[in-house]
Amino acid sequence: MVENASGAPADKSWKTVTAPYQRSVLNASIGQLITTFVPYVALWCLMAWTIRFSYPLTFALAVLASGFLVRVFIIFHDCGHGSFFKSKRWNNLVGFVCGVLTFTPYQQWTHSHAMHHATSGDLDRRGHGDIETLTVQEFLKLSPFQQFRYRVFRNPIVMLTVGPVYTFIIGHRLVPAGTGPREQRSIHLTNLAILLITVALSFAMGFWNYLLIQLPVAILAGAAAIWLFYCQHQFEDTYWARHEEWDYEEAAMQGSSYFKLPRVLQFFTGNIGFHHIHHLSPRIPNYNLEAVHNAHPRFQEATTITLRSSVSYFALKLWDEERKEMVGMKELRQRQLQLAK
Repeated sequence: MVENASGAPADKSWKTVTAPYQRSVLNASIGQLITTFVPYVALWCLMAWTIRFSYPLTFALAVLASGFLVRVFIIFHDCGHGSFFKSKRWNNLVGFVCGVLTFTPYQQWTHSHAMHHATSGDLDRRGHGDIETLTVQEFLKLSPFQQFRYRVFRNPIVMLTVGPVYTFIIGHRLVPAGTGPREQRSIHLTNLAILLITVALSFAMGFWNYLLIQLPVAILAGAAAIWLFYCQHQFEDTYWARHEEWDYEEAAMQGSSYFKLPRVLQFFTGNIGFHHIHHLSPRIPNYNLEAVHNAHPRFQEATTITLRSSVSYFALKLWDEERKEMVGMKELRQRQLQLAK
C-alpha cells in the first residue's frame, strides 16, 4: 500500500482515518469537567467576594471566568453531538447542566445545530443555526431599508455586543415557531432552572450584584462564541453551493476554517478552532480534534486563519455566486461603479 509523506496510507478515506478518534475517553472527559467547572465555580465565588469592595477586580475576574464559560459551552456542544460520553444519558444530563450555565436550552439547540451540520454551505437550505448570509443578487433586490437592516445586523459591533445579549439572554428564552414538544420542554426547563438559580443567588448576594457578575461573564463568553462561529465559516474563499451541487465533504473542508489560536486560547475554546475536522466528523470529541488534524495531510488543506486575519473577515458581507467568494460592501460598490461607466 502506498503511503504519503506523513506515513498515512494514501488511499484511506477520511472516514477511515477519523474512525479511531470518534470514541470518547472517559478519563479525558472527566478531566475536562474538572478543569472547567472547578475554576469556573471558584471564580464565581471570588467574584461574589470581591464585589463587596472592588468591582474593577470583579470585572477582571469576570473576563477570566468568561473564558471558562466558553469551555463549558464546548462541553455542552460535544454532549449535543453525543461525543463527550459513550452514554446518551450522561451526555444529556451534563449537556443540560452546561446549557443552564450558558443560558442555552440543550435539546432545542442540539436539534438546531444538527440541522446546521446537515446544511452548512447549502445556499438552498440556509437558516439553520447559521449567520444570515445573502448572495450579491439577493442583496441588490432588497429595498433600501432591508439593505440597511442587513448591514446593521452584519456590523461587527452589533454582532459582538447586541448579538450575545439577544441570542443568549433573550432569544434562547423564547420558543421558536415549529418547535417540537421535546425541544419546547427543554426551553421551559432551562428557563425554570435559570430562574431558580437567579432567585437563589439574588437572595444570597443581592439581585444587582448577581447581574453585575453574571451579565459581563455571559456577554463576553457569548461575544467570543459568536466571533469563533463567524470566522470559522465567513472567510473569503469559504464554500457555498446550490443544493444540487452541494457536497458534504467539500462543505466541511472548504466551508470551515482551521482557526490557529495560541495554546491558552485553544484551551479555553476546547479545540473548536479545528472546525473543519469537527464538520467532517461531529462525533469526534473536542480533545481528539487536533490529533485528527495532524493525522493526514488532507486535513491540513483547510483554510488557516489567525486572530489577526479573523478581524478582516467582518468586512465580508455577501456571497458572490459568480466568483465563488465572499465580498464586502466596499468591493460591491466599486464593481457597481465600474459597470456604470
